[in-house]
Amino acid sequence: MMLCKLSLKNIKKSFKDYAIYFFTLILGVAIFYVFNSLDSQTIMMNVSSSTQEIIKLMTNMLSAVSVFVAFILGFLIIYASRFLIKRRNKEFGIYLTLGMSKRKISMILFFETILIGIISLIVGLGIGTILSQFMSIIVANMFEADLTKFTFIFSYDSCIKTIIYFSIMYLFVMIFNTIVINKCKLIDLLHSSKKSEKIKFKNPIFCTIVFILSVGMLSYAYYMVTAGVDNLKTMNEIFIPIVLGVVSTFFIFWSLSGLIIKIVTHMKKTYYRGLNSFVIRQVSSKINTTVFSMTFICLMLFITICVLSSALSIKNSMTANLVTLSPIDIEVQKKLDLNIDVVNNTWNLTPDMIEDSKLLVRESLNKLDFNVDNYFKDMVEFNTYSTNEVLVKDTLGDYYEKAKTKYPFLRYENAEEFIKLSDYNKAAHLLGLQEFSLKDNEYIIVADYDSWIPIRNQGLKNNTPITLLGKTYYPKYDECQNSFIHISSNHVNIGIFIVPDNALNESIRNENIILANYKETTEEGKEKIENIFYEMDNHPYIKYTNLNISTKLSIYENSVGLGAMVTFIGLYLGIIFLISSAALLALKELSESSDNKQRFKMLRNLGTDEKMINRALFKQIAIFFIFPLILAIIHSIFGIIFCNFMLETFGNEKLLESIIMTAIFLVIIYGGYFIITYLCSKNIIKEK
Repeated sequence: MMLCKLSLKNIKKSFKDYAIYFFTLILGVAIFYVFNSLDSQTIMMNVSSSTQEIIKLMTNMLSAVSVFVAFILGFLIIYASRFLIKRRNKEFGIYLTLGMSKRKISMILFFETILIGIISLIVGLGIGTILSQFMSIIVANMFEADLTKFTFIFSYDSCIKTIIYFSIMYLFVMIFNTIVINKCKLIDLLHSSKKSEKIKFKNPIFCTIVFILSVGMLSYAYYMVTAGVDNLKTMNEIFIPIVLGVVSTFFIFWSLSGLIIKIVTHMKKTYYRGLNSFVIRQVSSKINTTVFSMTFICLMLFITICVLSSALSIKNSMTANLVTLSPIDIEVQKKLDLNIDVVNNTWNLTPDMIEDSKLLVRESLNKLDFNVDNYFKDMVEFNTYSTNEVLVKDTLGDYYEKAKTKYPFLRYENAEEFIKLSDYNKAAHLLGLQEFSLKDNEYIIVADYDSWIPIRNQGLKNNTPITLLGKTYYPKYDECQNSFIHISSNHVNIGIFIVPDNALNESIRNENIILANYKETTEEGKEKIENIFYEMDNHPYIKYTNLNISTKLSIYENSVGLGAMVTFIGLYLGIIFLISSAALLALKELSESSDNKQRFKMLRNLGTDEKMINRALFKQIAIFFIFPLILAIIHSIFGIIFCNFMLETFGNEKLLESIIMTAIFLVIIYGGYFIITYLCSKNIIKEK
């Protein structure tokens, strides 16, 4: 009982100085609850069955991500406990001096951890429950769901999961605390605040060499993920720049910690201005901890910026793409004239399937009891064509050999896709795209997939001719025209050749396509038509045809669902990483401020006014917060370029907006932690 009272008293005593620790725990619990309660929040939504499936997939993904988040939060709590114990070394030393056993000290920490856990869970779950109601509205808006059934919801499953996960974390904290206390020696506990870490990095020449090598290593890593990204062909090769980046980041901080101190001490005017010499000595006194923590924080911030920017960019780009890439209600396409030789029997073709492939789309739909004339308007029907006479390598001309070396995994033996000029213009008119004209011996390539456009342009700039059914054609333009003929949510057109009508005949037809709008104009009417397509899966004839149906509504639902999933996972990880990195820095600085109370007191005794002391404290904390952020931002510039390359099919139309939103998150959370840390540290060192 006495130990419980002592534990409660200790929590009350330290709560003001270490409010950030409690705040971070509460925030972690709240965020964990909010993102794991999405499945309960979506129950009330009036959405389609396909959207429900997407939401279910999203919640399952978030549950899996929560395991990783739990490890991050667990590490944060253990790391924070390390500093809190270090802060109280003298207190524990006094306990041992008074005859208290290490076992009892461990019991005090045990009770404190339980009390802190109960408080953080109760308050965090309360805040999380409130925030989850706002999250319900956000989710509903993203899926354009009907909120007429909105009610206050408390997720019991999420609550139980949160309690279990955090209880496990606190259990590990208790074990960690017990190990630390048992290893403590009385002399170390009593004099720990007077110790400074050994400054090992005193040789400026060696530090300069390490810095130059580290910058060179980091520059090479930047090159690999930007200009040299085409050389990264496997996952193992992608890990090379990651490892180089991590190692070089550590050694940059390692070398700078020695260089900056040496440089500043030689800049007499700067070094002796105000309390700069005191600030430098404060930073150098904890140099080893600074190097490791700054490296870790820098990498955490780098991941945060890249994850948030990429996730928000995908969501924004996909939303923007829906308007331009899916302007009509439906596209139905099918492969024509299938045979075993053409498809290498990968489709397990049967005679009935081969027979159906001779039919056009509308004829196959008729066999499925669907008459296009009853449901479609603004209808455009056309074929695309392909022949092994014109392969990808044939269209690149002299650039082929260089392209094969630079992009060895592209399928240069694939046949190109062709469309008649009149058919393309009809489709373009319906899709709201640019229409073209051609001379009798000209061709145009339309594409919108960014990686392929430069490759195509090389062939076009060389005026590469193509020979199609015995006649030669030359490019009308020296670069691709931005366009497409298939509706989608992403930029996927790697290149379609537009040629004069008389250049093609039915002997090389490849696909038959129908583009159309629905006659029904209401949402309910359109959904009824699409339900007919879903019911076709039960039709006996469906197994004989290779129809591929894409609708604006299904593309929209899938895009919104994928965008929402990426956004929530990105926000979940990004916010957790950002909070963790900021909290680690904040706790470290609060611990340092507690250790340095006597040093600030000495400054007062020497006649230093409070304004100068506070300015020195501000500079000291700013160094620890700004240095890892600067390098993280530099990392992120190249990281975002790499992410943009990997995710280019989604487009980058809204990348700037995403970066701005990420910057806002950084300013609010990271900047907020910085200000709170300064204010709390100022309160710690303040003369009572």
